[in-house]
Parts: sequence; structure tokens; C-alpha cells
Amino acid sequence: MFAVLGSAHYYIWLRFVHAPHLPPPWNVIATVVIIALVPSLPAAAIFTRTLSRERAHAITAVAYMWFGIATYLLLAAALTDVARVFHVGARVAALAGIIGVALTITYGLLNVRRGPRVVRVRVPLAKLPAAANGYTIVQLTDVHVGPSLGRAFVEHVVEQVQALSPDLIVITGDLIDGNLSVLAEHVEPLRELHARDGVYAVTGNHEYYWNADAWIAHLGSLGLRFLRNERVHIAAGFELAGTDDSSAAGMAPGHGEDIPRALAGRDPELPVVLLAHHPSSIGRAAAAGVDLQLAGHTHGGQLLPLGWLARLFEPRVAGLARFGAAWLYVSEGTGFWGPPLRIGTTQEITLITLTRTLAS
Repeated sequence: MFAVLGSAHYYIWLRFVHAPHLPPPWNVIATVVIIALVPSLPAAAIFTRTLSRERAHAITAVAYMWFGIATYLLLAAALTDVARVFHVGARVAALAGIIGVALTITYGLLNVRRGPRVVRVRVPLAKLPAAANGYTIVQLTDVHVGPSLGRAFVEHVVEQVQALSPDLIVITGDLIDGNLSVLAEHVEPLRELHARDGVYAVTGNHEYYWNADAWIAHLGSLGLRFLRNERVHIAAGFELAGTDDSSAAGMAPGHGEDIPRALAGRDPELPVVLLAHHPSSIGRAAAAGVDLQLAGHTHGGQLLPLGWLARLFEPRVAGLARFGAAWLYVSEGTGFWGPPLRIGTTQEITLITLTRTLAS
């Protein structure tokens, strides 16, 4: 990790300090700052685990923000090399790169400040009964309540969701990002989530970083029902199933994805909607006869072009896609992780409408 971080920061230093011959004392200041920030992200992740939310935020805000800035400084550094091929001076190229990064980061901050927007998606399910045509599901995912996002954000999300009056509310993992003792008051507004057919949730990988069993019990007391490799019948005319996160088996005893168990005893005449955090579960879900999987995890990449890299690991990074007879919808996430930036992606509250045909 430090080899990668060190190399990346050295490249940034070469292109924005050394190559343009930054004059003193700025060259010394920039060098010291870059060296000091090399371990900031792993150090923040390690040393803030036992701190209060307020103290953790003061540290992670710097580390996460620098992660976002450094991502675009790396891209800009690569572009300065391209510019040099066309005989653009190192100082001019570096200045243009810094201006481009500043504008990009400003846009990303403003995009997050807008908060989540409602994304409307229609999904046709061939086996959906006529009585369920037009059924609405609100999906929340990757809220990441933690050092950066707290009670005020959760209250705003709850207000937006309740204004949609959905038939069902589902949360597909990574709801929290911290200890229960620190964040209990910040998730309290989730108690106000209500839908005719209930509020259901599954775990994501981040729940397992912070004692998943304790969080499942507490969130259950707020009215969220976790589907742990199980299913429920929705009276409108479909089966709702949910699985533990696919990475859970190696992190918590008694946890782990088990799609066959989740679908055991299902009515084969009715469609199945599966809640599973990772999009990569779709292969197993489709093979098991799932009609629609709702997932998150990717954040859509959060920072363009990281979504391009995510495509190396996930079958879908964002949006609706068909995998055989099954549909997969991947939300870009309701909150964010790390830097408070959204570039090329959005925070979303997804309103899914189930239909019998594409035109209905």
C-alpha cells in the first residue's frame, strides 16, 4: 500500500513541484506537505476507530479530501506529460493542471451539497400479477452514516423517501460506517421510515467492519427488518428475498451469502426481487431464478473515472441491465464514502416501479 501511495505522491511531486521549478519557499512547503500526506488515508482509517465522531471527522476530513484531490492531481500529472509531447512548457502545463483540478474539485463539492436526487426506474417483470402493476419500491443504499454524514443528512433522506409514499422501502447495505455507540443518535431518524409493506434491509461489507450483529439488532429496533438469507411474501404479488453480503463469510461467524437458502420454498409462479449488496451476486441470482436484483456497493465509481476501474470487478457499475432472464439494478448510492465529492455520478434515492410490460 505504501509503495503505491509513495509512487503516486512522488509522481505528483515530479510534475507539480520539480518539473515546473516551483520557486522557494513554495517548493519546500509543497514537498513537505506532499510527504506528510502520503500516509494520511490509511492512518486516518486506523487511528480514528476509537475516537468520537467529532474528533474522527476532523482527521478524516483532511485525509479523505486529499484522497479526492490526489486522484485528480494524478490524472492532471499524466496530462502534463501528454502536453509536453506538444511542446507545452512544464510550468504552463502544471498551472493548467492545477486550475483544472481546482475546478473539478469545486464541482464535486457542489454536486454533493445538492444532496440525493430521486431517480425513477421502471422494471418489467413477466410474472408480475396484474394487481401489482405499478408497485413502487424505494431503494436506499450506501448511505455511509459516519464521520462525514450524520443525523441531519439522515433526516433529509427520510423526508424525501416519505414524500414519495412508496409501497415498500428497501436498504441494500452499507447503511453505516462507524461504531454503534457513536452513531446511534445519528441513525435514529430511520425510525420514521414507513411504507405499506414495510422497510427491509440487507448487510453490506461496511456493516462487518463495525460489529454487524450489534448493528442489525439496533436497526431492527428502529423498524428495519433484515433479510438474512431469507424471503418474505409481499401480498401485492411477489417474493422479496435478501442475502448477507457476499464478503461476510470471512468477516463474521454465522454470516455469508446463501441465495438458495434465501429462495427456499418460493412460489415459482411469482417473481422474486432479491436484495444483495454486491452486483457480482447477479450470476448466482440469475442461475437461481431471481427476476430482479437490487444492489449498490459501487457508488457508480463516485469519482470519474474510477467507475471505469470498477468495471473490472463488477458486472455493472450503475443503472439497469439484463443478465439472461434476470434484471439487475445498481444504485449509485444515497450518500458517499471518503471525500465529499461526486464527479460524474450522483447521490440517488431510487424509486423503482414494477410493471408487467415495458410500455405499461
